[in-house]
Amino acid sequence: MIVCVAVVGYQNNPLYIQSFTDADDALKLHHIVHCSLDVVDERVNNPKKSGPTLNETFLGLLYPTENYKVYGYLTNTKVKFILVTTDLDVRDADVRNFFKRFHAAYVDAVSNPFHVPGKKITSRTFAERVSTIVKSFGLSSVG
Repeated sequence: MIVCVAVVGYQNNPLYIQSFTDADDALKLHHIVHCSLDVVDERVNNPKKSGPTLNETFLGLLYPTENYKVYGYLTNTKVKFILVTTDLDVRDADVRNFFKRFHAAYVDAVSNPFHVPGKKITSRTFAERVSTIVKSFGLSSVG
């Protein structure tokens, strides 16, 4: 189950963070998203150590915690997408498909002429679209 998604700007400024759990977990999930930015920076700055090339937008599993797995995606404009899930066995193909749809929703939101680049995404339409994408992805387990 997806518990949190985030869009982080190229200067590591949060543009959109949405948690899909109790309010008690929201702060912990925001902390997990923030900590994952260090892993993204490490993978981007040291591509030989981490596997994916710079042409690859899907960063894969950033790190697992006891209860969560954190995945990352980097756009060509250095905007980062973070996904936190409670499913410990997830197929990369499912996560890639999620990020592809999430990226499309993001592009639509920032293409709005009233959106100020680099500012938080406050579009209600974007939030509803993200919720729909999250609900449609059960992120089926392997095996």
